[in-house]
Amino acid sequence: MVFSGTPTGVIAFGATFSALEVVPLVLIGFEAYENLTRSRARQWVAANKWPIYFFISVAFWNLVGAGLFGFFINPPIALYYMQGLNTTAVHGHTALFGVYGMLGIGLMLFCLRGLTVKKEWKSGPLKLAFWAINIGLSLMVLINLIPIGLMQTWASVQHGMWYARSAEFMSQDIVHFFVWMRIIGDTIFSIGALVLAWFIIGLKTGWSLTKDRLDYAETENKNV
Repeated sequence: MVFSGTPTGVIAFGATFSALEVVPLVLIGFEAYENLTRSRARQWVAANKWPIYFFISVAFWNLVGAGLFGFFINPPIALYYMQGLNTTAVHGHTALFGVYGMLGIGLMLFCLRGLTVKKEWKSGPLKLAFWAINIGLSLMVLINLIPIGLMQTWASVQHGMWYARSAEFMSQDIVHFFVWMRIIGDTIFSIGALVLAWFIIGLKTGWSLTKDRLDYAETENKNV
């Protein structure tokens, strides 16, 4: 937009709303964290511990992915040299799955908690899935996309965007090394996704549920 002749006023207006995009979801994360701190006082909050953790991760990735990494590639000079390289993929991974993927998982688990309100969950698989997905996503970015993106940026500044995206640059041994390093993050992330799927299937078949009943569900039934 900066280099396509767009009027300055339109750029400023669009940039303002783009910057404000991160605010609502960050506030959701703060609200989720506040509710989590009250988990000892409210039994229904304790029962929704892991859905709330996913909402908190939304706030983190929104701040880092959409905020930090988004602003990292959006200033005019950065757009000129960095847009379209792996630096853009850094923002894409962390802002898309980190924010909307985690938000979707959190909302799904919150709904599933309501459908299985009479039974306690076996939270071990959810704990593993939560940390594996977040750690895997972090490693994808830290040991693959960021190193290659920064090398591409330097090549773009020195030689031009054509060289940073060329087969000659991408076929270097150091680039291949970081490409293969991505396997670590991908593997951990995939384990988390599979465990989450296994847990969700178990809610239907019963292996993700304990024999214990939720105290607050029993109280609500008595009141009815």
